[in-house]
Order: sequence, then C-alpha cells, then structure tokens
Amino acid sequence: MSAPAPTARAWTLTARVTALFSLLACLVVTGLGLYLNGSAAQALELRADQALIGRVEHFRNLMHDLYNVEQMEQRPALFESMMGNEQDVRIFRRRGEAPFIQSNPDHLVPPEMEPIPVGTPVSSADIFTSTRADGVRVRWVSALAEVGRPGRGHDGGDTVEIVAAYVMVQEARMMNSYRWRIAGAAAGAVLITALLGFLLLRRGLRPLEEMSRRAERITPDHLSTRLEQDGMPEELRRAAVSLNAMLDRLEAGYEHLAQFSGDLAHEIRTPINVLMGQSQVALGQRRSPEEYEQLLESNVEELQRISRIVENIMFLAQADHATLAVDCAPLDLPEELGRIADYFEGIADERGMRFELDVQGAGCANLVMWRRAVNNLVINAVRYGEADTSVRISARGDLERGSSIIVENRSDDATPHTMVRMFDRFYRGDRSRSAFTESNGLGLAIVKAIMGLHRGTATVECPQPGWIRFTLSFPPQTGR
Repeated sequence: MSAPAPTARAWTLTARVTALFSLLACLVVTGLGLYLNGSAAQALELRADQALIGRVEHFRNLMHDLYNVEQMEQRPALFESMMGNEQDVRIFRRRGEAPFIQSNPDHLVPPEMEPIPVGTPVSSADIFTSTRADGVRVRWVSALAEVGRPGRGHDGGDTVEIVAAYVMVQEARMMNSYRWRIAGAAAGAVLITALLGFLLLRRGLRPLEEMSRRAERITPDHLSTRLEQDGMPEELRRAAVSLNAMLDRLEAGYEHLAQFSGDLAHEIRTPINVLMGQSQVALGQRRSPEEYEQLLESNVEELQRISRIVENIMFLAQADHATLAVDCAPLDLPEELGRIADYFEGIADERGMRFELDVQGAGCANLVMWRRAVNNLVINAVRYGEADTSVRISARGDLERGSSIIVENRSDDATPHTMVRMFDRFYRGDRSRSAFTESNGLGLAIVKAIMGLHRGTATVECPQPGWIRFTLSFPPQTGR
C-alpha cells in the first residue's frame, strides 16, 4: 500500500491556530462592519425622512397662506424648486384629478398610499419605500393640505393632495464608498491580526519546541532524562510534571522488567543446567536400570521446580493485567487458619517450631487465593524463622468492616533494607540460599498480587527487635 499523502500533516500547530484566529478575527470584523453599515444606512434613511417630512409640512404651511389653488397653478416654480435633489418627486393634485404641478424626472410610479388627513402631522411611520431600477431607495409620503384660511377675505377650503418622494441618490453613493472602506479596513485588520497572531504563537510555542527537542533525547539508554519544568508556562509546566511522572513510572517499570528478566533467566538456568549435567553424565557410559530410574526421578524434581516457576510467573502476569476474576465469599477464619496450621505442623516440627493461634471472626475473600496467600506467609515464616521458636498467627474480622491476618515470627534478617524488598519478585535473603529451602523468590510477590486483586494491602514491619510481622488487610465484601 502506498504511504498516505503528507498534506494532512503539513499544517503545524502554529499555522492551524493562526488560521483559526484569523477566521475568528474575520468573523468579528465582518460582523462589526455589517453592524456599522446597517447603522449608517439607518441614520441616512432617518435623515432623508426628516428632510422629506420637513418639506411636506412646509408645503402645507405655504398652501395654507394662499387664497386659492389658482395661485399655485400660476406659480409652479416656487414649489418645484423646494425639494432639494433633482431626482426628487413632487406632485400636487386635487383628489381624483390630474396633477396641476408635477416634477418627476425619472417617471417613478408612486406606491399605493393613503393620504394623511389635514391637521395630522407626518411621521416616519407614514413613509413608504420603493426601489428604482438601479437599486436606489425612494422614500414616499402622501398628505392632504388645505389651501387658504377661511375668514381672511376668501372662500378657502380647497384640499390638495401632496405626493412627495425623496430619492436617496447621494446616500447611495455615500454608502457605496463607505462599504468599500469597511471592506478594506476589515481585510487590513484580518491580515494584521494573522501576522501578529503568527508571530506571537511562534514566540509562545518556543517552550513546547524545547520540550519536544528534550523528549527526543529520551531513549531506553537515557530514561533518566526529564523534561524541563522551571520557567515553563503554567499549562506546559503541568504537562511537563505529568510527563515526568509518567517517565518515572516507565523507568521504574523498565528497570523492574530488566531485573525480572535477569532473575528469571538465572532461576531457570539452574534446573536446566542440573538436567543437562545429570543427563550427560548418565549418557557417558552404560548404567543399570536402577541408576536410570534415580536419574529420571531427579529430572522430574527439577522439571517440577521449573513448572512451579512457570505457573507462578503466569499467575503474576495475569494479576498484573487484571485478567483474573475475583469472586469473594464469606469464610470462617478460625476454621481455615486451623486447617493451615495442621497442614504445616509436620514441617514446623522438623525445625522445632510451633504455631500459636489467636483467631476470631469471619472474612470475605476468594477462598482459593486467600489460602494461597496465607500458605505462602506461613511457609515463609517456617523456612526463615529461627529454629525452636513460635510462629504467631492471629486474625480479626467481620463481613462489614473487613478482616486482617497477621503472621509473625522471630528472625534476625528483619532489617529496613530487606523488608523494603521482600515483596519483590525473585528476591531472597541470604538464608534462603541454604540447602534447606526450595524457594524461588516468588511467594511474597504472589501474596502482594493476590491482595491487589482483592483491593487489599500486604505490609511487613518489625514490631520489636528480633521479630518480623506480615499483615494482610482485606476490605469488606471484596470482589464485587
């Protein structure tokens, strides 16, 4: 299969953030420009409306001071020159008749409008809007005016309809120029924002680049290298602290794995060398059937030892990956611990040791695992305890508050240094290398793994000089 195109990864974090920041700036500036454009258009329209209303009211007042309509017909220029723009519309007519004064250069068609009655002021709400063919807005208004004043020596009472329109030509030109200025200002603002954002991001992300260069130097041979924390921004400092903590765990796990691999190779090499040596010696010359039988029995013992090592390693591997299901059930502590003491009584007698039990209450745990953990503690006490001494086993517990198992014995090897490593895999004290023991250094590691599966704890301490105490603490109703 061909490699994917690198274009999807070509955008750096700086480029992406700059692009997003520029897009955000573009949206904000565009929104502001649209708001300013709308505000300016609204202000110009209000200004045009005020001018249109003022002129229509002025026409009303002029017509009020006349004697009759004939005077208007004789002086049309007076009214035609009072609208302002050349494109403005002014139409004067009697209701239902043709206009007697009309100025409509663009031949605009007035919209359907209901004239404002005499005496009612014109307001912005009475103005109508239409649009010319070129897009220019036109503001229309229609109002009735009374010609002449009764009681001044003339009849008066004639009513004229005034139709006026303000064509917003100048405003349209102003708004067109204003829009171009807004667009230019928005484009300039976006470009300047993008440039400044890019420069600021390049400067702000320098600690991240330094962190990346330092991380490149971390290899299996240099796991002690850590990311710089001092002088970092708070966000990167928190990330560096978390990554350094992760590197600490990785380094500890790597060292533990390397030590575990070495110990495992050493532990398996011994029985394999024994098997090979005995077999080679046996094959060096003819042997009697009895000698071959003894050789096979010895080989079986070594193979059983390898099998136990493999079984224990598989159990620890499953426990590390939480693949074992722990189904807990209530158990009678006095009965179970009594069985364990009876089972190991023969081995303890060989060393002149005896068990002292002080057990009360009940517990909750996986019975098979619980027995294995306690068995490992008891056989550990028998193997490494001083001869002709007692092994004390005590327990307290109930189903609601949990239970604890304590196994203690006399031992001169209970030093702070040895107690720290007792739960490590393949760790054995000097006395464990004697011919008496058959330990492979995994017993206490299995105890710790079992307690982890139960969400409990396994601890070791020296309660008084010459004594060592192991404590297993099971939480209530574990395994749910």
